[in-house]
Amino acid sequence: MAEIISIDDKLTLAKEKKTAIIQKRKVIAVQKVFQCTQCAFKCEKCGTQINQAVPDPSQKLRIPYRFCESCTEEYIDYIERLKGKGDQDCYWRNESWLKLWRNWIEYQGSVASYMKSKEFRQILKELKQPISDK
Repeated sequence: MAEIISIDDKLTLAKEKKTAIIQKRKVIAVQKVFQCTQCAFKCEKCGTQINQAVPDPSQKLRIPYRFCESCTEEYIDYIERLKGKGDQDCYWRNESWLKLWRNWIEYQGSVASYMKSKEFRQILKELKQPISDK
């Protein structure tokens, strides 16, 4: 006669598979945030690899992002243009360019806000716990 399959065993196995899938999704969600936003060796704007240079003390402006040399220069010009100044020789830094920088800075704020959210902190806490504790 055919072997009888326990429905309880099937349900337990299905629950374990679902738990594993949810755990994997959590890990992927956290990995994406940290891989995309927290790499200390790449420019936050363009992704170019950078070295961890010591900030230039002669620089008046505190730059809250890790930028390559080119993006640093653009960021400084962006801030200067907001003050009505800026490098006028760089005519291509027009309204669309200003909007691009505004949107990029807003995006950075959104990512930071998400990482501070109660739900994101919860997922980090859950990932620190052994699976058997849940």
